[in-house]
Amino acid sequence: MSFKQLAALFALGALWGASYIFIRVAVEPIGPIMLMFLRVALTAAILLAYARWRRKALNIRARWRKFLILGFFGSALPFTLIAWAELTVTGSMAAILMSTTPLFTAFVAAVGLGEPLTPYKLIGALLGIIGVTITVGGSPLALNLDAVAATMALLAATLSYAIGGVFAKRFFRGLDNLSMSTGQLLSAALILAPFSALDLPVHEVSAAVALATLGLVLLCTAFAYQLYYYLIISAGPLHALTVTLLIPVFGLAWGALLLDESISPGMIAGLVIVLFSIGLVTGMISPRYRGSAK
Repeated sequence: MSFKQLAALFALGALWGASYIFIRVAVEPIGPIMLMFLRVALTAAILLAYARWRRKALNIRARWRKFLILGFFGSALPFTLIAWAELTVTGSMAAILMSTTPLFTAFVAAVGLGEPLTPYKLIGALLGIIGVTITVGGSPLALNLDAVAATMALLAATLSYAIGGVFAKRFFRGLDNLSMSTGQLLSAALILAPFSALDLPVHEVSAAVALATLGLVLLCTAFAYQLYYYLIISAGPLHALTVTLLIPVFGLAWGALLLDESISPGMIAGLVIVLFSIGLVTGMISPRYRGSAK
């Protein structure tokens, strides 16, 4: 990767790691559904304005039914599950658990795209489960019903991301990235709009909450998506996927620096195991054994 691509990769990891911190700050006063509706609706509006400014035609209407499916699994459902879970868990813990997305993607791709499940992928998936268990068990969070429900919600969000990613790969080949991101977020906004009316803010929205929401929209969604698609186009999807290794690291760092979230040895140990499992599943780590010479 070139220096420019590496800079984009680390910037993307930093932004998406920060998204969990922004959500943690804003989700309680605004509400999980309303916050995610604002995220996708405002970002879609920004991308539509950008496309109009660039005089670029968006190929959305012809595939609106497929975009509704992509918007549901790729944004509306996982975003809402993450925001709801962060009413209970810390932003840094959410970042660690969400880094397991490639593990679910491997299994969904095996079903939806016929990609083989190699022994390394299966071993990686098993290690990922162990890593998640250690992360949750070693966190400062009290292990009660709320914590278990939040953990399951985050894992369900990773599964939803995996379904959305495989669906996009199968049904949106050849479509430009601006149309993809705009159509996905616009569809998610349409899905969340009626539910957001039932989740109106009940607390006063402070300046910090407003800034966190703007950061989530402008930096972590609108700008970050362009970095992500730049990496996919210029460096390839495998290199772009390495951002999953950076997100939890930045999530831990931002949580400790900005919100004074505690980081336990168990969370660090779980993170290391999860990152190693991702390396096995994605092929970034591919052990090779040499037979002894005789």
